[in-house]
Amino acid sequence: MTDEVIKNEARKRYELHADGGMAVAYYELRGGAVAFVHTVVPEHLQGRGLAGTLIKAALADVRERGLKVIAECPFVARYIERHPEEQDLLA
Repeated sequence: MTDEVIKNEARKRYELHADGGMAVAYYELRGGAVAFVHTVVPEHLQGRGLAGTLIKAALADVRERGLKVIAECPFVARYIERHPEEQDLLA
């Protein structure tokens, strides 16, 4: 397993490869914001914290780019709710 999150701009998603599978967070660019619309973790990889690792890295990238976040994906919304240090990213 690797904990390196890759931003795949062509497919508008962040990817985290692990044990023959891939967790992904799909996004759309909307002006000065990144709208996270869906996060998927294959069933055989669930319960290992991959989604949290994925979103943490994705939010760090958004912050580095000086953008805001629209949390349409329920997982991303819950993640930001549980991590007050990320709440300033919300559009």
